[in-house]
Amino acid sequence: MGIQGPLRFCGHEVTEAELGVVQQLVIEFPNLSRMQLGATVCEVLGWLRPNGFPKARECREWLETLEILGLLTLPVKQRGRPVGSVTHIPITRDGDPGSPLEGIVGEVGPILIERVILKAERKLWRELVDRYHYLGHAVPYGAHLRYLVWASRPERMVIGCLQVSSPAWRMAARDQWIGWDDTTRKLNLQRVVCNSRFLILPWVRVKNLASTVLARFARQLRADWLDQYGVEPFLLETLVDGERFEGTCYRAAGWTALGDTTGRGRMDREHRKEGLSPKKVFVMPLVKRASARLREATENGIVSEPTNRDKSPEYNLCNLPIARR
Repeated sequence: MGIQGPLRFCGHEVTEAELGVVQQLVIEFPNLSRMQLGATVCEVLGWLRPNGFPKARECREWLETLEILGLLTLPVKQRGRPVGSVTHIPITRDGDPGSPLEGIVGEVGPILIERVILKAERKLWRELVDRYHYLGHAVPYGAHLRYLVWASRPERMVIGCLQVSSPAWRMAARDQWIGWDDTTRKLNLQRVVCNSRFLILPWVRVKNLASTVLARFARQLRADWLDQYGVEPFLLETLVDGERFEGTCYRAAGWTALGDTTGRGRMDREHRKEGLSPKKVFVMPLVKRASARLREATENGIVSEPTNRDKSPEYNLCNLPIARR
């Protein structure tokens, strides 16, 4: 299989010299796992996240693509789960349906959206999403954060789950709304974050809860993502299955509907699956002038702060609507 166009890694155009370094590292370290090899390549070439950590997982997948292209030969995969096997999520009493919770947001609040950090929290999050979200649990691509949503009354209890992760490489409705070109998209795509899972547990029926959670989460995410990855996000995006949902809670939380996807899937860059499962595209700007700032390309990857003279902000953080229908 030949190479069509420049060779890229996470939007970076790889030079012949860099490719040579990658090929040499693969030869010199045959006993490393593919993940360790990806981390080594990133550390040697400086392919790091703004927080200083290597893009190891993305690099591992990129190295496997290079192998398919015939540019190198990777070490044999270390023994693990069979290819295509599904992650087994244990079913426990912690994930069993709870007592029905009904009412209005004010009666069960304050609502808390807490990052999943501890092992027990990770297990609970995976089980709840796998059992009660129609897509189930899947390992997200690239950077991601997970959250448990808690009610405080009548007692502290988990009522939902959230996940944000790396955005789609291309999405026509979003890209047209932003108005960026390919070069700027590759530079600033890291400032877009995808809400890839959102679940209110089925025994929880609290009026306006979903839109309240989404609105408050938009306030919170910016600082959390910056703290974890060293990148300030400017835009939240999500995809809604129009055959199942209308996206009412997103609209009520202030998100904007942009249109439908082509149904290709986030990794289908060769247009092989177009039209299979189109989704509704929603976005939520997290800063003023979000689309304008995403269109700005600078050599150091830093985009300017909005000026006081800007009279047409797309979004005012202080005026984010809180679930009024």
